[in-house]
Amino acid sequence: MDVFSRTFLPAASEAGLAVQTATRHMPVFRRCVGSGDATILVSRCGRPDRPMSGEYLLLLTHRRLVVTRQTPVLHRLRLHLNAELRELSHVTWSPDPRLHSVELAATAIDGIRERFLIRTQFPKQVWQLDALLNHAFRTRVRSALPRVVATVAEAPTATRPATLHPAVAR
Repeated sequence: MDVFSRTFLPAASEAGLAVQTATRHMPVFRRCVGSGDATILVSRCGRPDRPMSGEYLLLLTHRRLVVTRQTPVLHRLRLHLNAELRELSHVTWSPDPRLHSVELAATAIDGIRERFLIRTQFPKQVWQLDALLNHAFRTRVRSALPRVVATVAEAPTATRPATLHPAVAR
């Protein structure tokens, strides 16, 4: 069994998803996520700006954010968002323990601002979500900084000419 399968099913059961729901969404997620990518978070979510647009399922891995949507009437699965974490910009989240929810917002590469509301059962889970999101997105920002692979040093002073003389055309 690959890394994605080993980590997806426990994360889905931790989120309280039924096995049927997890296995129904699994083929869509598998097309988007590599077999070596570990699952950080699986959660049901909604859109605060479109409350009647259907049910969404969010998958966060170390490399990707994938969101699927199930239509309300025919229960068809649609891929809503599939983006690498480094392609997302202006990622913010705001935990609200009073409402047992975390609102996640990010701007996708096409410039569309996506907002998702993740509801939890207990206030403690809000802070666990906050820690997971912090780990996923803050470490990504730190690792996105350019690494110094090699430095170019100045030539040793012994090989430099002592004085420079301008060339004069005669």
